[in-house]
Amino acid sequence: MSDKPTTVEVNILDKAYLVACPDEARGELQQAARHLDSQMREIRASGKVFGTERIAVMAALNITHELLQNDVSEGAAKVLERMNSRLDEALGESGN
Repeated sequence: MSDKPTTVEVNILDKAYLVACPDEARGELQQAARHLDSQMREIRASGKVFGTERIAVMAALNITHELLQNDVSEGAAKVLERMNSRLDEALGESGN
């Protein structure tokens, strides 16, 4: 496996884009492009947003929001995990 980038063609809203990408990340890039394409098609189909640039910005905002929500959820899960662990330790120390 080489970190040397190769050119990968992805299609978003029926337009081809050439993107430099390491071979080992090719599948992830294609998956990301499919996700972006899907988000943009949904926004375009809603009929509320016009213009490729505006559709792309709305898709970027939606995807960023999803990522931030996941980060918050994962962060909350970690806090709950730590609290649970501390409770287990405290209960173990008290003999219960």
